[in-house]
Amino acid sequence: MRTGLLALAAGALIVALAGCTSAGGDADAPTPRAGASGSVTPSGVSTPSTSPSAAASTAPPATPSPTPTSTPPAGPLAGLSLEQRVGQLFMVGSPATSATPATIDDVANLHIGGVFLSGRSTAGVQATAAAVRRFTAADRDGVPLLVSTDQEGGEVQVLRGPGFSDIPSALAQSRLATATLRADAAAWAGQLRAAGVDMDLGPVADVVASAQQAAANPPIGRLDREYGYGAPSALAKAGAFAGGMIRGGVVPVAKHFPGLGAVTGNTDFQAGVTDTSTTATSPSVSVYATLIRNGLPAVMVGTAEYTRIAPGVPAAFSPAVVAKLLRGQLGFTGVVMTDDVSAAKQVAAWTPEQRAVLAIQAGVDIVLVSASPQLAPQMIAAVVAKARAEPAFRAQVDAAATRVLALKQRYRAAP
Repeated sequence: MRTGLLALAAGALIVALAGCTSAGGDADAPTPRAGASGSVTPSGVSTPSTSPSAAASTAPPATPSPTPTSTPPAGPLAGLSLEQRVGQLFMVGSPATSATPATIDDVANLHIGGVFLSGRSTAGVQATAAAVRRFTAADRDGVPLLVSTDQEGGEVQVLRGPGFSDIPSALAQSRLATATLRADAAAWAGQLRAAGVDMDLGPVADVVASAQQAAANPPIGRLDREYGYGAPSALAKAGAFAGGMIRGGVVPVAKHFPGLGAVTGNTDFQAGVTDTSTTATSPSVSVYATLIRNGLPAVMVGTAEYTRIAPGVPAAFSPAVVAKLLRGQLGFTGVVMTDDVSAAKQVAAWTPEQRAVLAIQAGVDIVLVSASPQLAPQMIAAVVAKARAEPAFRAQVDAAATRVLALKQRYRAAP
């Protein structure tokens, strides 16, 4: 149940996000109709122009080093082991239709902090809630799970059936009055809460400039995932959707920073997806800037490459994108998560271990391991080993875990 403090905080965010009227692809997005494959030339993010082989030299050692002597963590991390803190930084996928034994085991033994309900389910609210309860029952740490899904609407709606509305696409939502959309989103959030889900990987805040650009944009425009055309529409309607989710007690995650509206490939299914036009001051970034000023609690960073911001590296692995632009220039202090980095073709040139370490080094808080959840154990082991070996990286782990725990204090699904 939400506390009075949560209700007050949510109310403040609703008012702020309701005023936004000015200017991954995800693992569960449908397969794009078209698109040519390419190759990615990866670069590490610890030092400029580092290749995957060179990045391997900064990867965690195979045998964990002794834990450095340090002051025990205080505040919300007090009493949590390093393994428990690292577990909070991972969200692992499981079919929405059932609670898989492997993911239950990850929650129990790897201290996983979040579960992503993937695929498609028509079983309805009660069946989904029963599956979620199996996950929450497996938790041994006393830290609530974040349970998320993709409930955008249109072609990207994981949960359907009794108790769930058929949600229109974002493009159709953009034609609704802002107040109507906000109220509808609050109702959809209530359905998610009843199912035990407390995070929605939406709204899509990517800016698609026109219908013509939409036709050439596989991950967003071709699937009607954009909130109209241009930054003012994206801001007003994504803000309304986010405000409604908050009103209903669900964490909205705006995606895919710094924007997928101008790319011509889908990072889930292609490598070498590159944006050559977006800058730190582009309209797509300004949408996030305003949403953040108005209280947005979480942002997903995509895996496309942005040559005018951080050339040679996927955005989710780039300190220039996460630490410098999102956290520094835009002042975002909330939770940052990656798009799926377990099976996306865009990141295939990096090992699973490198993907997890590089994301956290960049400033990410939650690593999404949705399409290939079996990779989670080796990713977690890599982060634990590096945190044991390097105090600076351990400090990043602690900072990220603190942000995740703070978010959980504000949004907690009913058991």
